[in-house]
Parts: sequence; C-alpha cells; structure tokens
Amino acid sequence: MIQIYNRRTNKYDTEAVAGEKYINWAYESPIGKGFVELFVKRKIFSKLYGLYCDSKLSRKKIPSFISSFNIDMNMCPTIPSDFKSFNDFFIRKLTKEARPINTNKNILISPGDGRLMAHTNIDINELIQVKGITYSLSELIQDDEIAKEYNGGVCLVLRLCPTDYHRLHFIDDGTIEASNKVLGNYYSVNPTALERVPKLYCQNKREWSIFHSKNFGDVIHVEVGATCVGSIIQSYTPNQKVKKGDEKCYFKFGGSTTILFFKKNTVTIDDDILLQSSFGFETKVNMGEKIGEKFSYSS
Repeated sequence: MIQIYNRRTNKYDTEAVAGEKYINWAYESPIGKGFVELFVKRKIFSKLYGLYCDSKLSRKKIPSFISSFNIDMNMCPTIPSDFKSFNDFFIRKLTKEARPINTNKNILISPGDGRLMAHTNIDINELIQVKGITYSLSELIQDDEIAKEYNGGVCLVLRLCPTDYHRLHFIDDGTIEASNKVLGNYYSVNPTALERVPKLYCQNKREWSIFHSKNFGDVIHVEVGATCVGSIIQSYTPNQKVKKGDEKCYFKFGGSTTILFFKKNTVTIDDDILLQSSFGFETKVNMGEKIGEKFSYSS
C-alpha cells in the first residue's frame, strides 16, 4: 500500500496502482524477479506492448481504465470515443482551465502531475533513490563536469503513474539545449521496484537536457523511462525560447519519472513538501501549481 500526502486536505491518500498485483509479484517473488530480469526489463517487452497500445485493438481498454481509476474526462477536450488507440488516450491533452499556470516569475511550478519528493543540500554522489539506496548524478547523466556544478543544490523527483496526465511542461521562461539520450533497461519506477533495484534511475533508459531558466538558473531535466514506456517524445525545439507552462515532452504508456536538479541558492521548496519528504512521503501535485520560489538571501 502506497500512501501519498494530499496537501489540499492535509491527509494521506492511498494510491490506486495500475497493475498492482503484477508489480508486487514481479518485484517481490523469486519467479517474478527472474521474469523481470529475463524479459520485462528489456526493450523488446515494452516495444511489443507499445505496438499494441498504438493499435486500434487497444481502444477497448479505455472505458474500463477511465472507470477503474476515476479519471475526470471533463478536463480533456477530447471525448473517449474519439481516441484512436489506448496510447492516444494515454497522452491526452487537458484544457488550459484544468491546469492553471502560476505566472509569477518568482514562483516555481510543478512541471507535471505526479507525486513529488524533494531533497535539498544534495551530495551529488549520494542521491537518495529510497532510504538505504543511493545513486550519483554523474552516473545518471554520464557527465562528471556538469554534475559537479549541482553539489549542494536541490533535487526534485516527480513520479508519474499510468493514471496521471503524462505531459511535462517548462517551469520558467528560457531556452533548452538538445536532449541527450542514454540507453538502458525498462524497470518499473513504482516504489516497490525502487526499494529492490539498486541505482534504478541509472539503469533505466533516460534522456536529459540543460534548461537555461530565466529565473532559476541552469536546471538539469531528466526523463526516466520505465516498463511499457516505449517512447519519450520531446516536444520542444532546442535552443529556441520557451515560455513558462509550454509543453516540454510526453511519455507514452506506463509509469515514468522526471528528475530536476537546481544549483545551490537558486530555489526554495515549499515547507510542506520538504516536511513530507523528510518523513519519506511523496506529495501529490499538479502541473502548474506552486511548489517553491526563487531563492532569496533575505528569506
């Protein structure tokens, strides 16, 4: 059972996990672990399932998925019957009214919908995956020189579930460099897997880029793929100006994660998120909502 902090109600909600029984079997039982290592973590598994989710046959999954996970389709400009495949539904867009953007230049917004964990004053060689399991920024992005610049900074880990809106957006005005692709496995990013696979983020397929933010300095954006996430699609044009709230990328089917790194003394994360992170709980956030603000020496 995964509990998530709801900052609106100040209570903990139990997360509805798509494929929960399978995930528990795959990462907790000896036979399941063997199946993951032999087949599930490999590209071919996610590619084959991705082909199915791109097909017309997969449309039949849409109504039951909406019903099972209580997805509010009033926030979507497209009606369920108009989606051409399950992936077409999965990468659905939302109305602007559904996710208002806090446009204050000093306010840091969430880049997407998901469950957020924040780490401050980070040691780039001991980044926290879960309690007792760490990884390094150099391993994650495979660039020692860039990694060094973020020691003592802030790391934000936003985990997206299959039930979430799966498009990510820019946290500020600025320009962003081309995306660097790192090949890897396709482990699940569910907490059950994170607790059992060492350096999971560094093992999985991922893409990273440097966002030259107008108000928060140079930010490293990392998108981590996962089981059945066959594609990470970048929506932006490298080195061209973007506006706060513009779309950056989207994931096709599956759970996935984005990780943001900020340099020291650039951002201050909201107290409730930091408190829950210190307790080991993720905080549920939506794209566009305030999660922090620009660092001020007077604060």
